[in-house]
Amino acid sequence: MSNLNEYDIQFLIEKLQKGEPIPEDYKYKLFPIKQKEYELVYAGKMRKEDILANEDGVFPVPLQVEKVFNGEEYPSGNDEWRNMIVFGDNLQFLKTVYENKDPLIKDKVKGKVKLIYIDPPFGTGDEYDANRGQKAYSARAKGAEFVEFLRRRLILAREILADDGSIFVRMGYHFGHYIKVIMDEVFGKENFRNEFIVKRGAPKAGLIEQFEKIKSVGVFYDVLYWYSKNVNTLFNKILRQANKNQKVGKWSSFKKIYDRPTMRYEIEGINLKKGQWMWGKERAYQAVENYKKFLEITNRTKESLEEYWKRTGKCLEFVRRNGNSIQYWVSPRESVLVDNNWLDIKGYDHVTDYPTENAEELLARIMQITNSGDLVLDFFAGSGTTAAVAEKLGRRWIVCDIGKLAFYTMQKRILTIQDSKDLDNPNKKYGKKARSFITVNTGLYDLKKVFELKKDDYIKFVMNLFEVEPVDKRIAGIKIDGQKKDGYYCIIYPYWQFKEAAVDEEYLEDLHSHIGKKIGERLYIIAPANYVDFITDYHQIEKTRYYFLKVPYQIIRELHKVQFKKFRQPQSKRNVNDLEDAIGFHFIRQPDVETRILKKNGKLEIHITKFLSNYLEEETGNELSNFESLAMVLIDKDYDGSAFVMDEFYFAEDLIGKKKEETEEDIREDLKHKEKIIIPLQLEECGEKIMVVYIDIYGNEFKEVFTL
Repeated sequence: MSNLNEYDIQFLIEKLQKGEPIPEDYKYKLFPIKQKEYELVYAGKMRKEDILANEDGVFPVPLQVEKVFNGEEYPSGNDEWRNMIVFGDNLQFLKTVYENKDPLIKDKVKGKVKLIYIDPPFGTGDEYDANRGQKAYSARAKGAEFVEFLRRRLILAREILADDGSIFVRMGYHFGHYIKVIMDEVFGKENFRNEFIVKRGAPKAGLIEQFEKIKSVGVFYDVLYWYSKNVNTLFNKILRQANKNQKVGKWSSFKKIYDRPTMRYEIEGINLKKGQWMWGKERAYQAVENYKKFLEITNRTKESLEEYWKRTGKCLEFVRRNGNSIQYWVSPRESVLVDNNWLDIKGYDHVTDYPTENAEELLARIMQITNSGDLVLDFFAGSGTTAAVAEKLGRRWIVCDIGKLAFYTMQKRILTIQDSKDLDNPNKKYGKKARSFITVNTGLYDLKKVFELKKDDYIKFVMNLFEVEPVDKRIAGIKIDGQKKDGYYCIIYPYWQFKEAAVDEEYLEDLHSHIGKKIGERLYIIAPANYVDFITDYHQIEKTRYYFLKVPYQIIRELHKVQFKKFRQPQSKRNVNDLEDAIGFHFIRQPDVETRILKKNGKLEIHITKFLSNYLEEETGNELSNFESLAMVLIDKDYDGSAFVMDEFYFAEDLIGKKKEETEEDIREDLKHKEKIIIPLQLEECGEKIMVVYIDIYGNEFKEVFTL
């Protein structure tokens, strides 16, 4: 408190006595930041405490189950746990897990995650097209913005890890060094375990060689940072397949370069003045006796040392004197302990058509530190490699991504996992169907499903949605359901009881006559939008304002420090990994789509004549033109009537018909001028039914099924 003078102290006392908020600039005087030995300083860096207190404007949001894949076909695991594919902003999801209130995950995830793996976009901020020298790609977050984007998620990731959990973060050469410093800050440099090098795509050496002088050389690897939550945690060994030489037994020097006096002793007439033996005295002497016994027996059996070792259970150790040196026998090995060079396995793969798909063998190696039944999390899930490997290894898993392409890629990958490669033998199929899993929405909700909830579940959902803490209170006989963080009370309008009534002026006058003088300046009323007769954000009676928190919500700007922002879906494959933050929550508004399907000359064509989103353009407030908001079209060419399994996807850029790569702005401009979009399909590749999902830039979907 040494930063406070007498004036500050008196000022704060007066504010507290009057119940008034304390100005923002006193935060750091009251709660100064402890300076660490070293830390990364940059614009926009928030205190950890502020991030955890949602001062960044991002709040926990309820989880809404979209579909359950279970029953005999997908049996559930222990304690009715179901694995999860979550669609939504990962920061909102992590805050929901950290808050630990949502009934879907309460006491099931926070503090129980044994492993987190993430491969986030690398945040280069590059804007280039190497072929044309023009802008073709633009990462939405770059520099300090990217570092803070990732840091906020890492702070929450540490909080939800189990005490004996750990995290692996894959990074490229652009920002890896910054993220290493950030991870030292978040997890503690004492919890840094290893930095691994892993393969990336083929370097551009061939392209560079054509030039007489160069700026740099090709990049062959990414880095993988491994941190634990606690310094004393021990993990299972990470092993790799032994090479040809390691699969054969051999003799090696028993003397080591380390210098521990307690490990120096006489053995077979040889003593050390410096250095040390490999093992302790008792173990070494036993190994000497084992070898002598072998020599006695082999005179009779004529078997080799390896044959003797196998016959006696593959557990004996051997030490011998060979001239003036002591040797120990290194037994044949099928697997050996890894070091931090992981260039022996693939880093990326192409099982799906998703960009930057991590290889299953990479994740399988990492998951060796976990055990069967452990919970694994990936909140930049992309193609779903983490989920697929966790499923095959018997781990529980949660994966989250903000992209619709990622969501449907993961859903297909798990639904068809039985047809994928086995981890131990890639020449055969895995052969097992997935265990029960659910698909979950967070931050973008299906309104119909909200009102299909049972009364108690509806109350929990809307209270979580509007950040209302439940209270058990009555004022003048009126039940108060909760209290918001600003201290004002909240009522949930019981529409299930008063289906013919509404929140109108008469209702408010009656309510005010009972509690108006006892509730202060503000009361919140949560109600379905079609049960509220007011088009204004609030209605004032005397000194009390009655605010309407409508479902679906019509944003009341004065109630939010940071305004709501929808997350956007890309319109080209290049930008599938663009970084985006979502703020607040939204309800699905189905696009207005008109299509027809034509068969001709053994081909099938889907003709799209209308695609309009039920939103104004977020940045400008203008109405969106026909096709302008189309992001992608996904197709299941043999729909089974139950689960959508994506066979093909088309980004808006693919449907324009131009061969050159364009910016997102160019794509939208081209879409405005389209009168019709045609998607050709091969008739022989289609089943009796096909299902098509049309997605707009805000993640809203229109689904339809064609019977051929």
